[in-house]
Amino acid sequence: MTRMTSWVGRNRGFTGAFLLFAALFVGYQMMHPRGFSTAVFIQNANESVVIGFLAMAQTVPVLMRGLDLSVGAVMTLTNTIASHVVTGSPIQQIVGMTITLAAGTGFGLMNGLIVVYGRIQPIIATLATGAVAGGLALLIRPSPGGEISSDLNWALTNAVFDFTETLGFAQDGTAAWLQPIANIPMPLIIMAVFGICVWVPFKRTVTGRTIYAVGSAEGAAYMSGLPVARAKIAAFTLAGYFAACAGLYLAIQTSSGNADINQAGAYTLNSIAAVVLGGTSLLGGVGGAIASLIGAGILRVISFYFRILSIDPLMQSLIEGLVLLAAVSIGALRTLRVKNTLELFR
Repeated sequence: MTRMTSWVGRNRGFTGAFLLFAALFVGYQMMHPRGFSTAVFIQNANESVVIGFLAMAQTVPVLMRGLDLSVGAVMTLTNTIASHVVTGSPIQQIVGMTITLAAGTGFGLMNGLIVVYGRIQPIIATLATGAVAGGLALLIRPSPGGEISSDLNWALTNAVFDFTETLGFAQDGTAAWLQPIANIPMPLIIMAVFGICVWVPFKRTVTGRTIYAVGSAEGAAYMSGLPVARAKIAAFTLAGYFAACAGLYLAIQTSSGNADINQAGAYTLNSIAAVVLGGTSLLGGVGGAIASLIGAGILRVISFYFRILSIDPLMQSLIEGLVLLAAVSIGALRTLRVKNTLELFR
């Protein structure tokens, strides 16, 4: 009990975000006419994957006191790439997915190299590279289109049972091993495999710990001999990877590609809000990608309420804007408690 209390005390932001998400989600399910059903869970999961991946992408630079304004544009770029290459036979589709993820990861690597060796502030560098990514997306896909396999779409946007049935692993659905997991939404498994299973091991590496150290006190991290430059490059590379995961899933989900620049900007802003809502400090060194998933969940549940409460569409943007403003303001509360101004630069 003491250990749990100590953990909660050290992770108050995450704990508060999780409790808020749980309350909002349970309330939504209770109000929904078909709440607590597999169909509703799958729909909710599908609508949360893209913002979840982008929240994870934004988290890593934020942990170093930086912002990546290109995550939405990289998502859009990889979405258009996927609409061209994720097609054909199953092997060709896997190759296409690999190409898509590599493209986003490579773009993130470029961001990191520019920030480290160009010595440009991340917010400025990624604002410029985001414009480049948006331009490339329009060049690749001037108008919405493309064709993703309908089987791939069905398998990855429904339950585990649908996935196994599409791949021929369980034709009748009576296999004993399948029953306990048959109704788990595949989008959640995708988030776990491509997101959490990448972040958790990375966080425990020297490079991952250095990212936290840089966010807490970059000068001290450098004087301690930690690989600061490598950590910065790795952070933006990982951000590019997560953004590519978002773009790839969006292409599979919609079975097409769309170079929507306005959508890219909206997703970037929402990713920042999700990071802050999850308890990650904009001043760096505190938080994590899993916490940002909770923040993304909060944003999505709020949008779910719009449907069941029949809120005027003209009011929805206002409410979302107020939530975004509140989220960013929460991230700045720490500065109001600082008595010694020098602490702001630590």
